[in-house]
Amino acid sequence: MTERKYKIKDLPEDERPREKLLKFGAEKLSDAELLAILLRTGVKGKSVLELAKEILEKSGGSFKGLAGKDIEEIIKFPGIKKDKVATLAAALEIARRISKQILKEKGII
Repeated sequence: MTERKYKIKDLPEDERPREKLLKFGAEKLSDAELLAILLRTGVKGKSVLELAKEILEKSGGSFKGLAGKDIEEIIKFPGIKKDKVATLAAALEIARRISKQILKEKGII
């Protein structure tokens, strides 16, 4: 069994993803920190930040790679159940729609 390296609540407040976002702005967070906020909780043996890093690594290291996966692929990640996959799918769809709207406004599509 893998021992968890740390818990988010054990980190200094300025290093916790939610608190860091509120204090410094979303643009100051890493992709893993942003994903950790969406996931909300880790799994046995992994903090939410460790889980987020693992998911990104298994998705080619990017949100683009994660967005390219379908729900059945995402739900195979350890600790990702229906509630988390729904949150991720909704966030990715929002991002896709924003991108589409921007491209439409610029006359690209």
